[in-house]
Amino acid sequence: MNRLLDIAFSSLGLLVTAVFYPFAAFAIKLETHGPVIVKLDRVSAGKIIKVYKFRTMVENAHAMKPLLKNLNERRDGPFFKIKNDPRLTRVGKIIRKFRLDEFPQFFNVFKGELAMVGPRPHEPEEVIHYPEEYKHLLLAKSGLTGLSQVSGASGLPFLKELQLDSDYVKNKSLRLNLKIIAKTAAIIFFDPTAV
Repeated sequence: MNRLLDIAFSSLGLLVTAVFYPFAAFAIKLETHGPVIVKLDRVSAGKIIKVYKFRTMVENAHAMKPLLKNLNERRDGPFFKIKNDPRLTRVGKIIRKFRLDEFPQFFNVFKGELAMVGPRPHEPEEVIHYPEEYKHLLLAKSGLTGLSQVSGASGLPFLKELQLDSDYVKNKSLRLNLKIIAKTAAIIFFDPTAV
């Protein structure tokens, strides 16, 4: 049932968001050189997958990460966040503000690499720091959205995010999935900066 839900919603998502692709691609290429869509390493269902996103940063942004370590605003865990990240392009800031960068992830869901709803997908170098009681999250299929994403996302403390994702994994149901999807849609359309 969950897989059918993923196929149905990802197909609908791909259809609805297709209109944005040419505009996003044109804007990205107009400002900077490099690919329109990037493939980022994330952990899902016990393995490393390539998550698709519209590129919002300069080329080789990941390689610049160690140089910006002192600017990281996340001090409570392994996650990395800079409010005014200097690697972001001007177009990238707009794309991120309205969550357009995540639209290509509908392809990941359609392919079965991500679920529509699940734990937040994180980088391999981040998940190795999960406390033992949350290691089970590594085996769960990560989601395009999820309980932690609609409850504050990257603004949550490290352990609070893991707790919410763990609660979801232990209590997931069709009803909960639909509730999270509905809440995600409401946030995107009415308060895109909240996710």
